[in-house]
Amino acid sequence: MKAAIFDGVGKPLRIADLDRPEPANDEVLLRLAACGICGSDLHMTEDPATFGIGEGFVLGHEFAGEILRCGGGVTGLKPGDRVAVAPMYGCGRCDSCRRGEPAWCAEMRLIGGGYAEFATVAARQCRVLPDDLPTAEGALAEPMAVGLHAVMRSPLKPGDHVLVLGAGPIGLLVAFWARRLGARHVVVADVNRHQEERALAIGATGFVLSGPGLAAEVRERMGGLPDIVFECVGKRGLIDFACSLVRVHGTVVGVGLCVGGDTWDPFAALSKEIQVVFAAFFSMAEFEAALYALGPGQFRPQALVTERIDFGRIPETFEALRRRTTQCKVLISADAG
Repeated sequence: MKAAIFDGVGKPLRIADLDRPEPANDEVLLRLAACGICGSDLHMTEDPATFGIGEGFVLGHEFAGEILRCGGGVTGLKPGDRVAVAPMYGCGRCDSCRRGEPAWCAEMRLIGGGYAEFATVAARQCRVLPDDLPTAEGALAEPMAVGLHAVMRSPLKPGDHVLVLGAGPIGLLVAFWARRLGARHVVVADVNRHQEERALAIGATGFVLSGPGLAAEVRERMGGLPDIVFECVGKRGLIDFACSLVRVHGTVVGVGLCVGGDTWDPFAALSKEIQVVFAAFFSMAEFEAALYALGPGQFRPQALVTERIDFGRIPETFEALRRRTTQCKVLISADAG
């Protein structure tokens, strides 16, 4: 099978032929229909030791496909089933796993394997797609679930005013869920306007440029400061910035992946009695809810997909995404091209 291989920091991904994997007793073999390129994948190739990956690793954790074969111990799934895969691999036995929360299993690891034509995964990581959802679109379930979990970590209630910092895929999906779950105002802020139309298409009520005048513009649009600010960029200083933007007794939710540490002045949070929480991963119940939210509706997360590429274009596209581009979500797709 073809796969995109990580060879080390500073080296582009390499397309190679690997042996097709065989499913273990509790696993299924998938023919992959699509895999999303995630910002976390870019982080992994720049700081592989932090993420526990090495040379020869196959990236990709946002994927869906068709089951070709099941291991002998698999029940509830069969060849021909179309599934999306939750990439958190837990032990399957602990309290967290039994609650459908493998992300918080002591043995959890984030799997890769999606930048390939075939992959094996534990059957418990799979969820069958709705009949009306194309298989490739199931690859959006993972980032959708991340966005839902972020909103569920907040005290959002109908009528709230929400500000989302960052118009990347996760920021836009947080905006989608905030609007879907009843927020009155959902304003997305970013350093440029590349994703403005896309933000409005998936449910945001406004889009503003981030900068020194952001608080004044948000106050004017919402009639006051936001109840909740979601930080979905992961750059140093943005949690502190979010605290300066939220209302007294408001909530800041840290969603962006900030690697390498940060500094902030807690006085603003203390003096305003702000609640600061963080969100990572999701539960399997949230993953299932995300799958069904990909169906027909007023706002469609499929609008995030800006391009579908085949295997030959993975290395160049991956390197291009290291620089800020107009791309939003790129899917590696079996039928692209």
